[in-house]
Amino acid sequence: MTTSALTTSRAESHKPVALDESITAWALAARGGDTDAAEQFVGALHRDVQRYVAHLCGDPQAVDDLAQDTFLRALGSLHRFEGRSSARAWLLSIARRAVIDSYRYAASRPRLADVADWQLAAELAQPRDLPGFDDGIALLDLLAALPDDRREAFTLTQLLGLPYAEAAEVSDCPIGTVRSRVARARATLMDLLDEADEPAALAA
Repeated sequence: MTTSALTTSRAESHKPVALDESITAWALAARGGDTDAAEQFVGALHRDVQRYVAHLCGDPQAVDDLAQDTFLRALGSLHRFEGRSSARAWLLSIARRAVIDSYRYAASRPRLADVADWQLAAELAQPRDLPGFDDGIALLDLLAALPDDRREAFTLTQLLGLPYAEAAEVSDCPIGTVRSRVARARATLMDLLDEADEPAALAA
C-alpha cells in the first residue's frame, strides 16, 4: 500500500507545464499592478509553499508564518521578477531563504524548548481529505529517515513536481547533484519499504 502511495504521490504531484506557464503569467501581470493576477498567483502556489517549508523546517507552529513571510517577500520583489525561470521555482527559492533566515534568527536567540518535530510539520501541511492519506503519513515517516539534502531534492521533484533544472535552481546546486540525491533518496526509500514488508511476508 505504501509503495502505491509513493508512486501516486509522484504522479499526482507533477503539474502540467501549462499551469506553470499560467502561474508565471500571473506573476508577470501582478508585477504590472494586476491585483486579480496577484491573488491567482498566491492561491495557485500557497499549498506548494506550505508543503515545502514544512519539509524544511522543524517547527510545525512556524509553517504558516514562513509561508506568509515567503509571499510578502515575493510580492515585494515582483518588480525584479523577469520570468526567466518559472514563477514557482522563483517563489520556492524565496521560501528556502525564508526558512534559512528563520534558522539564523532562532540560532541567535536562546531556545526555550527543543522542537524537532519535522514529521508533524509535514503532516500539518498535507491535506487530510484525500484518498490514501494514511499512506501519505507512512511516506512522511520514511522521508523523515532521509538526510536533509536528499529529502529536499525528493520533495521538490517528486512531491512538488519541479523539473530537475528548477529544483537545482531552488537548491542552489548543480542539476547532476539533484539527480544523484533523488536517486539515492529513492533507493533508500525502496530499501526501507522492503524492510517494512519483510515481517508481513514472514507472518503470511
